[in-house]
Amino acid sequence: MCNGNVSIRFFDDREVRAVWDEQYAKWWFSVLDIVALLTDQDDYTKTRNYWKYLKAKLKKENSQVVSAITQLKFLAPDGKKRLADMLDYTGIIALGKEFPGKMAFC
Repeated sequence: MCNGNVSIRFFDDREVRAVWDEQYAKWWFSVLDIVALLTDQDDYTKTRNYWKYLKAKLKKENSQVVSAITQLKFLAPDGKKRLADMLDYTGIIALGKEFPGKMAFC
């Protein structure tokens, strides 16, 4: 699916990992990095737990954000490649709407 071109993007001076998808000609962004940005959280475990809670809540609401998620192998903070939830730009905008007042990166 992806050709492996990984990029680090910055929003509000925070890193957001991204992968280029040659097939669909678009970037996929790390959901955990976006959640960390939107919650102003530096702790990976807290961010992961928050995303797990929010994802379950959005699933119950049949949110399109959850259905737009794809999983790609990505370098995790522990240095290992793991499957990670990723969203494209449209999905990130939809996710951002779940965080009132945090849409400064649009």
